[in-house]
Amino acid sequence: MSTIRPIAVLSLVVASALVAGGCSSSSAAEESTGAAAAETVTFSWDRNVAGEDEEPRYEETTVEVPADPERIVVFDMASLDTIGALGGEVAGAPLDSVPEYLQGYLAEDAFNAGTLFEADLVEIESQQPDLIVVGGRSSALYEDLSEIAPTVDLSLTGSYTENLERNATFLGQVLGAEEEAATALAEVEAGIEEARAVASAAGTGLGVMVSGGKLSALAPSGEDASGRGARGGLIYDAFGVQPVVEDVEAATHGEPISFEFLLEHDPDYLWVVDRDAATGAEGTQAAAAVLDNDIVKQTTAYQQDHIVYLDPTAWYIVFGGLDTTQIMIDDVMQIAQ
Repeated sequence: MSTIRPIAVLSLVVASALVAGGCSSSSAAEESTGAAAAETVTFSWDRNVAGEDEEPRYEETTVEVPADPERIVVFDMASLDTIGALGGEVAGAPLDSVPEYLQGYLAEDAFNAGTLFEADLVEIESQQPDLIVVGGRSSALYEDLSEIAPTVDLSLTGSYTENLERNATFLGQVLGAEEEAATALAEVEAGIEEARAVASAAGTGLGVMVSGGKLSALAPSGEDASGRGARGGLIYDAFGVQPVVEDVEAATHGEPISFEFLLEHDPDYLWVVDRDAATGAEGTQAAAAVLDNDIVKQTTAYQQDHIVYLDPTAWYIVFGGLDTTQIMIDDVMQIAQ
């Protein structure tokens, strides 16, 4: 039975952290020289503390992180996106996983922090980061990384727009870019609403993932409001596409579908994610080539030129950052042209 992961609660408290001075004369000296107290930002979320094979069990976790940190290590690509979009830069990341359009947000001397699934703990500790951010695929690294530096988990949990607002607001506070975050959020939220209006008025749709020459149907997230379910349901949940069948998952008897399924349900639009292009898989057919067959050519979507190829990196790898959300909005708005 699916368990709904609670939406993380954000506590954006900018607090003055008193530096332990050891004696009153030292404190007085600091006051006389006008030394400013260091600021911190407090972030709280519900973390799954259950073991790998146990039912999820959530516990509120609160972390204080330094405001305006000098060295940030990021394992969550959506957070790297937002940090860069708000004028910050990242000192370390799993460099092989950083999409090309986000590489400009890395420091010139950015170090390789490992992979999305395995952190190079020795290297990270030697670099002395002030803040570490995990999320999604890298959430399992939290325990080890939190022993090195303040670490927060900005995983997608529940509503896409709520999470986008939560994370951008928090990172804006951390970077001292509150106004920039508010402005950027207003722009992308207006864009999402515009895209929703267009998509919801366009008739029925089906999200399809293509990988290894095979098709899988994407379904609204429903109870699976985090991780893989949320990602697959974005085209419906965030952007308002009307599913061609009420219960996509039930209609597919799981996820894999045939070309005949497309013809049988015949949605007005096909929204396609090329997983192999996103992951850089070698020796595979492009999604457009896989869908270039006699059965698909009989569908309404093909005949009316309503097959929309979504940016695979944005929709499958990153999803959640400010720049990436704009890419997703632009993808959906293709049908308005």
